[in-house]
Amino acid sequence: MVHYTLVCDEGHQFDGWFRDSETFEKQVEQHLVVCPFCASEKVTRGVMAPHVARSGREEAPARLRQMIKELREHVVAGTEDVGERFPDEARAIEDGEAERRPIRGRATFEEAKALLEDGIEILPLPDLPQDN
Repeated sequence: MVHYTLVCDEGHQFDGWFRDSETFEKQVEQHLVVCPFCASEKVTRGVMAPHVARSGREEAPARLRQMIKELREHVVAGTEDVGERFPDEARAIEDGEAERRPIRGRATFEEAKALLEDGIEILPLPDLPQDN
């Protein structure tokens, strides 16, 4: 069985259960799926979140945190920290005015956006949240 959140052309949301997606499509084509609020036959599937298995869910955040920590340590070890000069240094490297090398530093949202708009490839390196 498949559960869908359905939406009619008037915006009403309701649930429907079907044997499979093919059965849903056939019933819609035959005008058998009807909104219980307004009787509209123009019904589509709404946006739904996928079902996520719950086994190991306590371990997953710890594993993910460890992987992110290791990735961050690898990036930090292989880059030069240029601090607040990051936007200027990234532009200088792109323009050939500074030695090409991997750098990291800080930039405001506006500065990062401007770099990206100018075709300078950058990636954020967020800090890990503190443990509670």
